[in-house]
Amino acid sequence: MAWIKTIPFDEADDDLKQLLMETRIAYPQEYEAPSENSSIVNESIVDTHTLIPGALKHAFATFSELMDPKLPLKRRQHEMIATMVSLTNDCFY
Repeated sequence: MAWIKTIPFDEADDDLKQLLMETRIAYPQEYEAPSENSSIVNESIVDTHTLIPGALKHAFATFSELMDPKLPLKRRQHEMIATMVSLTNDCFY
């Protein structure tokens, strides 16, 4: 497993804390509660962007807009597309 330096929420400055809270609010509802098998360590793909707050803001704002439930594709359709792209690209995950 790779290790990526991150800024923990309690060590973030006020601007980064605000950005992290705004990003969390925009998560799809499926991400609201952790699964029962999730890690006890607070890990998140969002955390890997804490060193570049501008990238965090734009990347996850884009993701939020693309996953808007008002759009014609349902979440399961997005997941099917992502699965087929990964399969086509021979991704192992």
